[in-house]
Amino acid sequence: MKRSLFLLLVLFGGFTTFAQEFIPLWPEAQMPNSKGMKLEHIEERERITQVATPGMYAFITSKEENHGSAVLICPPGGYAKLTYNLAGFQFAKWLNTCGINAFVLIHRLPTSPDLVEREKGPIQDAQRAMKMIRANAEKWKLNTRKIGVMGASAGGHLASTLATHSIDYSSISDSLDNHPFAPDFAVLISPVITMGEFAHKGSVRNLLGDSPSDAQKTAFSNELHVSTQTPPTFIAVAQNDPVVPAMNSLLFYQSMIQHKVPGSLHVFQKGEHSIALRNTPDYIDLWAALCEKWLQDIGMVR
Repeated sequence: MKRSLFLLLVLFGGFTTFAQEFIPLWPEAQMPNSKGMKLEHIEERERITQVATPGMYAFITSKEENHGSAVLICPPGGYAKLTYNLAGFQFAKWLNTCGINAFVLIHRLPTSPDLVEREKGPIQDAQRAMKMIRANAEKWKLNTRKIGVMGASAGGHLASTLATHSIDYSSISDSLDNHPFAPDFAVLISPVITMGEFAHKGSVRNLLGDSPSDAQKTAFSNELHVSTQTPPTFIAVAQNDPVVPAMNSLLFYQSMIQHKVPGSLHVFQKGEHSIALRNTPDYIDLWAALCEKWLQDIGMVR
């Protein structure tokens, strides 16, 4: 009996991990920036390398704990893959424990053969996802002034692009175009920010191609696009990150100060490029508690 109960719990636990509602982003045949190719879903070791259907997984918190806040999570992967569980689903589950609803974005990768303009695919999907979250605010009991974005590594680049770029790349002239895509706050973990001197070369190559122009690099160096309209932003980074230099975060925060954008920057001495919820080096796992407190301070969690 005990063994049967154990097996049921294992099976149920495995089922709930992958039973989140998946919400496609685009109506059939209306996805912008597409050549119309039918792609297969390619994944290995919980890392998606080709997206067949862009969408988002919904992690809705309990009714009793729901603060009316929501976060769109952009997974990392250097724009070559989506590490959707480690820095997607796990972040979403943590946010749920804070009373925050979460949506894990499965966006088109710029390496997709279906894209007409490679660099626009991820931001189009992110903008569409934000519009969709706002459009369903009543259904999910959300406050439309408390919807933010979160991303780690290259996911941090996409999150900061959403937070700093005002051009609507996702319009397809349907009802969702009536909803804004700009986030109300942002959380960036070891983020890729710049396409310049301190860039993560893999992200630059995957997003912009092998020989990007100076204009392309400027367009996606997000420290150059911070403005007074940029939302409050929390940043956590390790000083000894060998993959994405900490200067990415410092450049963004410097620009935030210049434009009087409120925020919180935490530079930890150690941690490299391994900031996660658990199993992080030394005391760096404190970032999650600091982030939750910051969300309380800015009124996103009552």
